[in-house]
Amino acid sequence: MRVLQVVSLVSPKGEYGGPTRVALAQCRALREAGHDVVLAAGSWGYDAMPSEVEGVRVRLFRAVAPVPGSFHGLSSPGLVSFVARAARRADAVHVHLARDLVTLPAALATHLGRQPYVLQTHGMVVPSGNPLARPLDLTMTRRVLRGAGRVFYLTDAERRGLQEVASPLRLEHLRNGIDLPPATPLPSAAGSAPQVLFLARVQARKRPLDFVEMAVRLAPRYPEVVFRMVGPDEGLGQEVRDAISRSGLGDRLVWEGPLPPHQTSAAMRAADIYVLPSVDEPYPMTVLEAMSLGRPVVVTDSCGLAPIVERRAAGSVTPPGAAGVAMAVDRLLSDPSLRTQSGGNARAAIRDELGMEPVVAQLERSYNHLTRTS
Repeated sequence: MRVLQVVSLVSPKGEYGGPTRVALAQCRALREAGHDVVLAAGSWGYDAMPSEVEGVRVRLFRAVAPVPGSFHGLSSPGLVSFVARAARRADAVHVHLARDLVTLPAALATHLGRQPYVLQTHGMVVPSGNPLARPLDLTMTRRVLRGAGRVFYLTDAERRGLQEVASPLRLEHLRNGIDLPPATPLPSAAGSAPQVLFLARVQARKRPLDFVEMAVRLAPRYPEVVFRMVGPDEGLGQEVRDAISRSGLGDRLVWEGPLPPHQTSAAMRAADIYVLPSVDEPYPMTVLEAMSLGRPVVVTDSCGLAPIVERRAAGSVTPPGAAGVAMAVDRLLSDPSLRTQSGGNARAAIRDELGMEPVVAQLERSYNHLTRTS
């Protein structure tokens, strides 16, 4: 089957978020299942556009924004033109839809070309108070949602939000899955100093300042531990730099900025504990990645993955805020055997419940339904 997937942005600096990570994982798994898969995306940061990213065949097109380096107003006319042509040759088109000027026009071009398509919205198309949302919804969003053969949602809240934006819709629940990489022991088990990692965008919802405050609270008790932050600045960079400077922890608390995608796995492997202090996080792929590598995770109780982390004893679930996060990390740092056991439980949860095989089977069923009814 020829599958064209579409996502907003691929960048060599790792500045893309969960939807792109999901798309890359799906494309790899579909290719391994024998399908002919291409991922089309807007892009910035490449000197020369690659033909492959993380083992996935890609077609990348320059993305532009009114404010350089900002995602707001992002568009990619070249991508839209390509999708309009390529959709005619595909058996199924799968658009990872955002309320933006990259994927919305691409989905609309597919719709106008009467080609079968599915949408996956990743919580990005829900009721919004942004003044630009209404005109976009009137001209594009509702039209492409209603025309989709399937609209995949992740959580009940997302389903309700989609139904508020447009109805009727052909809705179907689809969870995110992740590949199970080779197992590696925790670095501290081999004698290295324990490392606590924050790997996420530096923005308000991710609560990076809670991570900094957690490090300040725990550093005196654990003088050998390193607290590492990785991720692009999306609004709180200066506040994080100032807080790190005030901490006086020097090289024990660092923010490195973004990493290229191929280096994020190495960052996870170098850590003993992965911490995501964010609130209202529907289904963070970084948490799944850490769990797949056998790293215990610390998340807040508003995270969509909190129930499985708690049920599988894969780390710790805490109320939002630096105090709760510090207590959770303290428990894991103080007990090496608990770290090891929690990491093993995390990896087992991915293997047993959150792998890619059932996701691919569901996508195949949906794609086949498109081809039969088109």
